[in-house]
Formats: sequence, C-alpha cells, structure tokens
Amino acid sequence: MRKLFGTDGVRGVANLDPMTSEIAMQLGRAAAHLFMRRAGRHQIVIGKDTRISGYMLESALTSGICSMGVDVLLVGPMPTPAIAVLTRSLRADAGVMISASHNPYQDNGIKFFSGNGFKLPDEMEARIEELITSNEIAHLRPTADAIGKAYRIDDAEGRYIEFVKRSLPKTMDFKGLKIVVDCANGAAYKVAPKVLRELGATVEVIGDRPNGMNINAGCGAVHPELLQQAVCERGAHLGVALDGDADRAIFVSEQGRILGGDHILAMLALDLHRQGQLAKQTVVGTVMSNFGLERAMATAGITLVRTAVGDRYMLERMSADGYTLGGEQSGHFIFLDHHTTGDGLLSALQVLSLMKRTDKSLQDLAQAMTAVPQVLLNVAVAKKPDLATVPELQQAIRESEQRLNGSGRVLVRYSGTELLVRVMVEGERDDQIRDVANRLVEVVKAHLG
Repeated sequence: MRKLFGTDGVRGVANLDPMTSEIAMQLGRAAAHLFMRRAGRHQIVIGKDTRISGYMLESALTSGICSMGVDVLLVGPMPTPAIAVLTRSLRADAGVMISASHNPYQDNGIKFFSGNGFKLPDEMEARIEELITSNEIAHLRPTADAIGKAYRIDDAEGRYIEFVKRSLPKTMDFKGLKIVVDCANGAAYKVAPKVLRELGATVEVIGDRPNGMNINAGCGAVHPELLQQAVCERGAHLGVALDGDADRAIFVSEQGRILGGDHILAMLALDLHRQGQLAKQTVVGTVMSNFGLERAMATAGITLVRTAVGDRYMLERMSADGYTLGGEQSGHFIFLDHHTTGDGLLSALQVLSLMKRTDKSLQDLAQAMTAVPQVLLNVAVAKKPDLATVPELQQAIRESEQRLNGSGRVLVRYSGTELLVRVMVEGERDDQIRDVANRLVEVVKAHLG
C-alpha cells in the first residue's frame, strides 16, 4: 500500500501530513536521486499554481533537490501541462508541479513528470516512497560546489505559449470569435488570455485576480455559474472554464449551457474520424463516460475504450495501444498527437478550431451525442476498505443492477484524492436512477460513513 501517492501525486491539507515542508524536502531528495541517470549536471523544473502554500512547498522541494547536487529551474505560477512542456524544452531530468488542481486553496499537492513529459507510473512513485521510508539515501550529502543551485527561468511563459499555438495550423486564427475565459484565479491567469488574444479572438476574462486564497473559489471548472452568466450577458460565442492548474476545461455554449466532457469528446472524435485522423478508429474514455457517448461512437463506427477514472490511466492505455484521443466528463482531454498530458488551454484551442473550420456553434456541435440520464452522488466516508469486502454494499449493487434490467449501469468507486465514495447510476428513467442511487448512498453511509 502506498502511503504518500494517490491517483495524481501527493495531496492533502497544506502544512499537515503528508503535505508538509518536511515531506516535500524528502520528496525532492528522493526524486533528485531517482532521476540522476546521465552524466553531467542534472536539472529539475519546479512550477506551481497560485496557492499561498506554494511558496512554502516550493522552497522545501528546492532545498531537498539541491541537497542532492541537482539544480532547480523555477518557473513560478504555470499550468500543470506547461511543466510537462518545459521539462522537455529545457532538457531537464524531471519536472515537479505544486498544485491541488480543483481542490480549495487550503489543500496542495505535488506531482512529478519524467524527462519526456509523462506523469510517473505507479512503480516509480512507489520507488520514491521507498527511498523516503528506508533512509536509503540519508547518507548522500554532496558538499562544496557539488551542491545544487536554483535558477529563475524568465522565458517559461513564452515557451509554453508557442507550444500550444503549434497545435493549430499556421493559417488558423480566431478572429470574429468572442470568448469568455474563467481562469479560476489559478495557474493560467496570465497565459490563457494571452494565447487567445494572440490568435485574434476577442477575450473577456474572469477569475484572473489570484490572491493566494481564492483559487477555485466560486469560479473555474468546478464552479462555472459565473461563466454561464458572463457568456449570456456579453453575447459571447462560448465560454471556457479552466481549473486551478489548468489541466482541464469545461465549456459553456453561446446559450449559457454547460457541455460536459462527453459531449466535447464526441464532437472531437467525430471530426477526427471524418478527416481520417482518428487513430485505430478508437476514442478512450473512463468508466464514468456516459453510455450515450458509447452509443454515438458505435453509430459512427468508432470504438470507445474505458479505463479507470483519471487522466494518467487514460494516458497509459493510449500510449500502450496507440490511441491518440481521450477524455473524461470532468474536462480532462488528451491529444497524444500534441501533448503528453491533459491540457485545458490546448483543449480549448482544438474546440475553437473545430468551430472555426465547420462554421458551427458549440451548441450545434454538441448534437454529436445524446446523454443518457445519469446521477452522480458523493458520499463522505471515514475509511477506504476494499469495496469488494463490504458484502452489504455488493448485495445492494447486485439488486440495483437487477432493477435496471439491462437498461442502465451502476458504478460505485472511491475518489482517488478525497475521502469520498462516488455513486453513479445511469438509465432511461430519471426517477428510477435517482431512487437507485439514493438507496446505494444509504448503504454506503451505514457501512462506511
């Protein structure tokens, strides 16, 4: 059992275990040791979002990395996907992002990228934990000029901006499009508006006044209500809401309607399929992807492959089997032809490009699929035993599936980052699936709450 790493790095309340300066320094030392694989001086990139605790954790990570004789390249507040780009661009050995993504400001997290810009596989994260708990590297203490240095990288923003723009044809621009972008008071508050304006769009910006404590607070991908209102009031063609570290995007149509990730993935997949550019005629989703997406893809001759929830699991499957497009309901989209990780800003550019090429509104493009009614309820729990070992819950799931009689789907799983059980039920009748979901919630509360 891993004690530090969850489904997306190490995460928790800042200044409480495991998100302390002490652990951050140890993570820095372990990562530095793990990535010293070539001759010469070594470098690790560190970026962060706009949380007040980022300063504390950045300093601790830097100290740990430098104490192992590895240099640190500091890029300041930048999106998570930018760290993957900069790690490759700067020829660094690894990258580190300090962010708790969509969580509130009091939380924070640390996630790692290898030198090729991919998130670490489970075995490498397990090795980092082993290096910390075993004290295997406690004696490694370089001295004098062998100690690492820390440098500020001044052109990091420009490098990333040029990278995302290269995902579009050189002739593509967004002149004539009015966009509202909500930066969630997070990591993309500078780069997102700049990219869109450089491409010719008229851009209205909200959520671009970070103060260290307002990241994701009533704004961004987890709270798109302000964006919906702004799109309608300002007569925009669409709205884009990023989350705190800008690795995902939620879209709002010109009518103020929130379009889930499944609708966006459907329109992107069908477009690539029409152009003959969809690798192996397959798109990758998750166990949470709506059955309506699967049905729409099948009608078009496209296969939907499902993975566990989390962009890293989609990415692993895509890399292993040669697929190039994946996405999930929460707004993570992976374009493996362009990037090694989910990128909210790059996703926005691809959607805008589709609108421009087809001369269709986002609302029209969203007709690519019809969602099956779905209920998703979160239940706070006190512990996380293997759900298969809770017989009462397994019996309730079986009874629920029998009740749906093949016309729906039940999924009960843990959140990868919080003490929550997620109960999802799909079916043809809204009243029925809500009743089924509420019954399952009662069982979860009784035995795990």
